[in-house]
Amino acid sequence: MVLMVTVLRQHGMRFVIYTADHEPPHAHVYGEGEARIDIVRLTVLTQGGMSDRDVRRALAVIEEHRTLFLETWRRYHG
Repeated sequence: MVLMVTVLRQHGMRFVIYTADHEPPHAHVYGEGEARIDIVRLTVLTQGGMSDRDVRRALAVIEEHRTLFLETWRRYHG
């Protein structure tokens, strides 16, 4: 079973990690649009309908809370 774990909610966005997802370690960000962000390299993997401004905010949130995101990823993916 695949679970969607909400790691944080900030700036009107929800940051989630799926329990049965693929490498590289990344978070899905949902708000007005969506994006996938590599937690380690802090790069945008995909962007769908999310403004560049919101993507920059999402990157800043993940950078600020990178340890939390990596710990959550490792909890489900080893």
